[in-house]
Amino acid sequence: MRLAISMLVLGFASTVASAQPQTSPSGTPAAPAAPAASSTPGLPKAGDTLPLTGAADWPKLQWSYNVPNANDAAGKVVIHWFCTSKVAACIDDLARIVTLREAGSVYIVAYINGSQRDSKKLDPIRESEGVGRGTVAYGPGVKKLFKQLGIAKGPASIVVDVDGKVKLVAASGDINELDSRDAIVKSTVEAIKPYTTTNEGPTTAKPTDKLVFAINIQLASWLKFSDKTPMSFVLSAAKDVKCDATTLGRDKMKIDGRSLTAQVTCTAPKGSYQVRGDIRFGYETPDRTTGLGTDGASWKFEVKP
Repeated sequence: MRLAISMLVLGFASTVASAQPQTSPSGTPAAPAAPAASSTPGLPKAGDTLPLTGAADWPKLQWSYNVPNANDAAGKVVIHWFCTSKVAACIDDLARIVTLREAGSVYIVAYINGSQRDSKKLDPIRESEGVGRGTVAYGPGVKKLFKQLGIAKGPASIVVDVDGKVKLVAASGDINELDSRDAIVKSTVEAIKPYTTTNEGPTTAKPTDKLVFAINIQLASWLKFSDKTPMSFVLSAAKDVKCDATTLGRDKMKIDGRSLTAQVTCTAPKGSYQVRGDIRFGYETPDRTTGLGTDGASWKFEVKP
């Protein structure tokens, strides 16, 4: 009898102890354990690299048009857009996506969770197919992709900058989130530059010094210099400034991949001067579209003993 009572008391004490909150050695209640991180790949994060055709583990997809085309998408902001037919928010967002497409420098890859017939109702490329605006996926592969990314019905979108990095992820049809997405797409497009220009020139010199004036053009990664457009560099200077050349053609400029440099060397007697250099060149996109680049620089300098 005494043994049974002892065991009953011990069992009651164990139950009470397990019901009490655990404490640290200092007496402060211990924080609850964090939930285990999800192993689901899910949507990418801002700053992640996302190829035009999606991540390596994305399922194989069926396309209404061609597969996403790297030449067509080069130099453009890419919007991966996910939606399901008969979803009101998707119908509303479709108008926004078409507006972004029409503004230019945007390439749309749409993923419609449904049949090919369903995809036609939410096709943001319609009436612009074949001109490099984007493409549309549909079918079982898209359904699998939605599940993999954790997208219920959409709309959801992933915006990718020209460098292949995710700019933002909009995972809902909330109007504020969509407004923010559209504004960021617009600002990202406005920030696209086909080339950057740097220049080199003196501010002071001695009469015996060689004065080097140079302009460098660095093309964006998706461009190359055109062989069809004449290149020229013209230096305008006072008659006392003597240069080895004041006009350069393609053969007198240095081209190294996407870098173009025009350079002249001059001398000048004592005095204050201003010279100007203007450069003109052409470039091509991967789809053979051509563009014309013009830029220039002015240099003020003083020559004194």
